[in-house]
Amino acid sequence: MDRQTLCDDLTAAGLADWPALLGPLLDARLNRAAHGDMPAWLDAVRALPPVSPGAVALDTGTVRLLDAELPPAERAQAEAQLRKLMPWRKGPFDIGGLIVDCEWRSDLKWSRVAAAISPLAGRTVLDVGCGNGYYALRMHGAGARCVIGIDPTLLFVMQFQALRHFLPPLPVHVLPLTCEELPASGVFDTVFSMGVLYHRRSPVDHLRELRGQLRQGGELVLETLVLPGDGTYARTPPGRYARMRNVWMLPTVSELTVWLERTGFRAVHCADLSATTPDEQRSTDWMPFESLREALDPDDPSLTVEGWPAPLRATLIARND
Repeated sequence: MDRQTLCDDLTAAGLADWPALLGPLLDARLNRAAHGDMPAWLDAVRALPPVSPGAVALDTGTVRLLDAELPPAERAQAEAQLRKLMPWRKGPFDIGGLIVDCEWRSDLKWSRVAAAISPLAGRTVLDVGCGNGYYALRMHGAGARCVIGIDPTLLFVMQFQALRHFLPPLPVHVLPLTCEELPASGVFDTVFSMGVLYHRRSPVDHLRELRGQLRQGGELVLETLVLPGDGTYARTPPGRYARMRNVWMLPTVSELTVWLERTGFRAVHCADLSATTPDEQRSTDWMPFESLREALDPDDPSLTVEGWPAPLRATLIARND
């Protein structure tokens, strides 16, 4: 991670105090002892073939990181090292002709979200729960001046470091942090929280944290699992939901709207409501484990294997007024 570039970009975004405040956390999370697999991940990134980054395509469904094909030997070397960072969840990516086909067709979600939000041109953006940075790169491709992504999963952070190896310098960063670890800033023009809320034990606290990062008049883009129906209620799965252990709260869109309004957001509206399908989330060669298909009832795919409604995702837009 290029700390000086990060410091410069944070300062330019009005976050000059963040490098000193967050530096000790970054030091602790990124050293070789932070995770049992960290030495292997660091070695994989360092063993990527040398390249000369050129033009990139961040405004296409498959994010293209090099403007020329990698020679066969370098492509094989890149693939061998990138596979050491499996499973790859968010994508797809084209790295000099090497296609990293990830579990999620994240381009499909981005198409839905991008059609609903305010233009990102010139905006400073925070992407909470950013994964390996696919969406952060798409945000910059849509014109965002600076994108700060945060995700506590170290593998995803290392995947972004691998992707960054093939990129020219960009004001896009992925940091191994959680939202609650960030000092309230009130400077971001747009804050994204996609696929995070249902993992939080206290969803309203998460909404407060998001609001604390937005400037006055800034926009929240919240994408999360919801229950079907028009009522104002939420339910907590007593065990797993779609084979996930860490799903804490599933609201209806109406209930989620109330949470946002009670937290202080205004102009709340649901911009998209889409069922997740096995075309969008599936096992691939780069994520060969069980995926959505195994989480659905084989006799009734409108239900999960636990008997809950199958995954339904809502995108809500709200303003910090």
